[in-house]
Amino acid sequence: MKASALFVKALENEGVEYIFGIPGEENLDFLDSMRESNIKLILTRHEQGAGFMAATYGRLTGKVGVCLATLGPGATNFVTSAAYAQLGGMPMMMITGQKPIKKSKQGRFQIIDIVNLMKPVTKYAKQVVNGNNIPSMVREAFKIATAERPGAVHIELPEDIAAEECEDNIYAVHPVRYPKADNTSILDAVKMIENAKMPLLLVGAGANRTRIGDALKNFVNESGIPFFSTQMGKGVIGDGHELCLGTAALSANDFIHCAIDRADLIINVGHDVIEKPPFFMENEEGATKVIHLNFFPSEVDDTYFPQLDVVGDIASNVDSLSAALTNQDTWEFDYFKRVIKEVRVHTSKYFDDTRFPILPQRAVNTIRQQLAPEDILTLDNGVYKIWFARNYDCAQPNTMLLDNALATMGAGLPSAMAAKMVHPDRKVVAVCGDGGFMMNSQEMETAVRLKLNLTVIILNDNAYGMIKWKQSGMGFETFGLDLGNPDFVKYAEAYGAHGHRPASCEEFEKTLAECVNGTGVHLIDLAVDYSLNHAILNDLLDTKECIL
Repeated sequence: MKASALFVKALENEGVEYIFGIPGEENLDFLDSMRESNIKLILTRHEQGAGFMAATYGRLTGKVGVCLATLGPGATNFVTSAAYAQLGGMPMMMITGQKPIKKSKQGRFQIIDIVNLMKPVTKYAKQVVNGNNIPSMVREAFKIATAERPGAVHIELPEDIAAEECEDNIYAVHPVRYPKADNTSILDAVKMIENAKMPLLLVGAGANRTRIGDALKNFVNESGIPFFSTQMGKGVIGDGHELCLGTAALSANDFIHCAIDRADLIINVGHDVIEKPPFFMENEEGATKVIHLNFFPSEVDDTYFPQLDVVGDIASNVDSLSAALTNQDTWEFDYFKRVIKEVRVHTSKYFDDTRFPILPQRAVNTIRQQLAPEDILTLDNGVYKIWFARNYDCAQPNTMLLDNALATMGAGLPSAMAAKMVHPDRKVVAVCGDGGFMMNSQEMETAVRLKLNLTVIILNDNAYGMIKWKQSGMGFETFGLDLGNPDFVKYAEAYGAHGHRPASCEEFEKTLAECVNGTGVHLIDLAVDYSLNHAILNDLLDTKECIL
């Protein structure tokens, strides 16, 4: 069969449902082979949007999301998406085209070394030079993409190779089982936990897998040890659990850090230094100790150097800890429980504030009230991400998708589109800043064309608000960060979507209810007031006195 058809057959063998992307001239053999396939081509308006959709598909399903682009500029537009998947631990494959490699037709036109360009931001990047190698390359790439920690892979298919005749030789897919940690590591961890006076459990991004959540809930319920999460670990154990301290949305000085600073042991499950630190370790006598429990060993970093590594299948190792651990009378959790109450008082303080433009805290609460526990919220990147991380209660894993690794702008809308495709029975809301939304706003057309039921909220402050807040926090004068925007209501309507611009908090609540319960793509242009950012996130938290 033709090599391009063999490539498509290899993808079918891996269970691929969608390929997101923009084909070019060099992909035409591959595109023609897709016509007879059950794999659906999702045509996007920019390769970056296609990559974000593929990465989010991987994050939500655990399977490899696949995206397609041509050579040159099409392939370079994948670089940010590759970094997004690689740092965020999302399994994704990029397929790009290339000019013929056996005989040049057009000199060096559009040709750059995409394979070497991709190597720093992927786990695997190779060019196909023989069509007969396609089945083994696809199987290897998928295996690497899903292995812990998951990430991005890349295969370049030149157009002359795609047209070659080759042999049908598909490789069977076999699941990979991860071993448990050795018994000595488990017993060492149990000893550290039992000898601690104030242990805490930390849930990181790597724990955001299906089986791991059940094991962690059982551990918390049986041991009674309080827990907190990183931003990408939210929802693994529901935020509403009575022992939940909340989310470490900042690296230090938040109310939750009163508890973290008092703990003498942190059981760190699924965290690695890719994600912004939820706390800073101190390298001195008597400092808080850390147990690293993950699929892979810890990497020593200035902020993170655990005293014990428990390496292997996380769920199995957590179950082993639960079985071996004996609850201790010497554990002291009263202080942590007081912090839990204090955190909830502070994070809910402005939930009912009626000023408009709306405070981000009020926007968080309004959105939370309109969505069921299983519904999905996706965030772009901006200062509002901190407010959602601190104030939005997640009841289930992967119901608030944010990026605390690459922290790129432009991913909120494409992520929401992929989430709706994976979970068509759930309500999906994307929250974007005006800056981030405009980076991939053209995907509104894709969402409308796909007939998705989707709500997009733009928190509009006519500025790059995150950097403006940082500028203020560093004592600089406001400069260079204000911008102008189109009429977002007319902009949405131009794509065939529904545009809304509420003028009060009450009108926003009513509009949001109509949008999430309606059909079609809705865009809400919501004026936001960030004037309290500095007063709360800098002054208040920096000068607060922790509970005694």
